[in-house]
Amino acid sequence: MINTKKILFTAGISLLTISGFAQQSAILGTSKLKKYVDYFNSIDTEAVKNFVPNSEAFTWLADQAPMFECPDSVLEQNYYYRWWTYRKHLVKTPDGFIFTEFIEPVKHAGKYNSISCALGHHIYEGRWLKDNSYLKDYIKFWLYKADIGESKQRFHQFSSWVDDAVYQNELVKPDQAFLKEILPALDLDYAKWEEQRQLKNGLFWQNDVKDGMEESVSGSRKDQNQRPTINSYMYGNAVALNKIASLMGDKVMALKYQEKSARIKSLVQDSLWNSNENFFETRKAKGGSSAVREAIGFTPWDFNLPDDKAVYAKAWDQLLDTAGFKATWGLTTAERREPTFRTRGTGHSCEWDGALWPFASSQTLKGLANLLTNYKNHGKMNARVFYQELHQYAASHVKNGKPYIGEYQDEKTGEWLKGDNPRSSFYNHSTFNDLVINDLIGIKPRADNVLEITPLIPKNQWDWFVLDNLSYHGTSITVLWDKSGKRYNKGKGFLIFANGKEIYKGKDLKALKVKMD
Repeated sequence: MINTKKILFTAGISLLTISGFAQQSAILGTSKLKKYVDYFNSIDTEAVKNFVPNSEAFTWLADQAPMFECPDSVLEQNYYYRWWTYRKHLVKTPDGFIFTEFIEPVKHAGKYNSISCALGHHIYEGRWLKDNSYLKDYIKFWLYKADIGESKQRFHQFSSWVDDAVYQNELVKPDQAFLKEILPALDLDYAKWEEQRQLKNGLFWQNDVKDGMEESVSGSRKDQNQRPTINSYMYGNAVALNKIASLMGDKVMALKYQEKSARIKSLVQDSLWNSNENFFETRKAKGGSSAVREAIGFTPWDFNLPDDKAVYAKAWDQLLDTAGFKATWGLTTAERREPTFRTRGTGHSCEWDGALWPFASSQTLKGLANLLTNYKNHGKMNARVFYQELHQYAASHVKNGKPYIGEYQDEKTGEWLKGDNPRSSFYNHSTFNDLVINDLIGIKPRADNVLEITPLIPKNQWDWFVLDNLSYHGTSITVLWDKSGKRYNKGKGFLIFANGKEIYKGKDLKALKVKMD
């Protein structure tokens, strides 16, 4: 069990302040959090207890997580549910804190039940917690400690966008001393990926199982197929290392990664784009495209790789096509018109030939958000599509009428295809709250002291919402929309507060940039 008193005093917060935590939060307080945590605790047998057990969940989350309220009860409940489950995976080890993927021990994990597959997801999600030391420990674990004493490499057991995630974490919780410390290890790790996975043509190859996407339509456990996943990740990593090196004043390293990212971008668009199908697809080891659309074809937008051209935006038409990726229960991992869709066995192995995976859903939604926020060519996509798919993704977090997150689902019924296998419960293999904070509400982290917000809430969708006590650049941020001014009695319209002080007020819910004091 955690020592609550020790944590509070370590953070420099008095017990009196925490016991009256609602005073810290100018709008919401923690009564809503308490309601949800009590409910989630009541339906949980708690077979596994890690650093923060259920009995301490409310206190820890009240101190660490931003509060959220909105008219969409499905989104709101799932927001708190995902913080509640994320907290379950925080483990204190002799090598520092880590986050696990499976709540139960699994055979393919490394020490302390660690798995690198969802590392990028874990960092994106956890960067919004107040105390960033947990993630710093976790990042150091993978860079320096995960492979020590292991019979096989664990960090490179799966593809990774760790450099990108480290930089995105830095934009929320600036700490250049930490970046300076780990930059040499990040640089060496990138070179290791080049040594292990880069082909002479400049593209990277990966087995689908090493992408965490085994039994996929275009994948192989043996062939050196050039997949949109690892190439997008390595592009994102190179862009991030360019920016980190620039922050550190290392012009030579910055130029090196600028050139690497430019080359990968060109190769992905030249070699992985299938102009006949208007989609990024896997290139086979023996040559030629796999000629199948899979959700991994949306991954380049996770890192803003494609040029802003209408031809590339056409790929997103498939998101709305029921012969493409649109299904009753969510977004499939392969196009439904594919002849071998869902033919590789159900429940016995982890198949990515069409079933719904939260890992892929969160990646696709992140790519869509980037398209809508950072591109002029949106094709048929708009904020309403994003909202509807995010809502459906939240609605999929259910089993037997109760909140649940597992491995993968039937696209028509929502059945969790691992059944009651206890390893699947609370599966920490995706993001959700990051999509709410970073994309729906639209907090766009920056290196400077400007707060940028680009909401993807459709016009007239909500009359009110508040994201409260968000820790950003060492400041507590509140983002509030109150159309009538009567919900929160703080004024009518769109309001932003920094440490309780109003720094912006406007009548419309729209994109903005405002300097923080």
